[in-house]
Amino acid sequence: MIKKILVSLDGSSYSKAVVEYSFWLSEGFGAQLTGLHVVDIVALEGPFIHDLSGSLGFEPFLNFSTKMREVLEANGKTILENFKKDCGNAGVPCETLLSFGIVSNEICEKSRLSDLVVIGRRGVNVGFEYGILGSATEGVVRKSQRPVFIAPAAFNAPRNPLLCYDGSPNSTKAMHQAAEFSKTLALPLTVITALKGTDGERVLNEARDYVAPYSIGARFVRTDDEPPYSMEGYYRENSHDLVFIGATRHSRLGEMVLGSTAEHLMRAVDGPFFLVR
Repeated sequence: MIKKILVSLDGSSYSKAVVEYSFWLSEGFGAQLTGLHVVDIVALEGPFIHDLSGSLGFEPFLNFSTKMREVLEANGKTILENFKKDCGNAGVPCETLLSFGIVSNEICEKSRLSDLVVIGRRGVNVGFEYGILGSATEGVVRKSQRPVFIAPAAFNAPRNPLLCYDGSPNSTKAMHQAAEFSKTLALPLTVITALKGTDGERVLNEARDYVAPYSIGARFVRTDDEPPYSMEGYYRENSHDLVFIGATRHSRLGEMVLGSTAEHLMRAVDGPFFLVR
């Protein structure tokens, strides 16, 4: 299932948890890690350089971006060297990759030969970002062709995953990932839906039939309250620590969006998310 994992490293406060989750996944699946650091060209070529120099009272000089590039490249190499050292100490097979470009685009491009992307919920600009995800992470979620594992600020090995299922195509893909995940790591799986009446029973029966061959300890739950709040409550009351959920395609843009349930859950709970398109 998961044999190659792309690990997005930016040196932020979330990076430690990103590395720990990637080690945990590598051990469980026997997967090789590729540590990726992207030198953000927006930081090199964006208008903020001129704004900054103007505010400090001097004219921008021609080699400013060159010097900035050298600094950011050296920082990226240090981040990757530390990652490689940590992998060696943990006995985890890895390779590293330094790239230049728009961060989310580079991550998506480099993930084409991977089975999973692991990224922190927020990045180096955590103090200036106010959405549910950092800008780079949101860009990866929207554009990635691969499943995305979003790590919270602190590592906690998942023991009780929850799958949010509504019968949609991407939800079905999430169910496949969740079943394989739980089978491989010998974890239980709870499948929850907020569809009411016969629709709710139908999708739960679909889930029962699909999960049965995996021979995992599975529970199937239908809630009658509003989907985001009932799922949040169930997550908390039953000590879940990982959410599998399908992203939603925006038909006009051709990109992936979270959808109201996923967005609410990501605002409300601090655990990791496994997003599937």
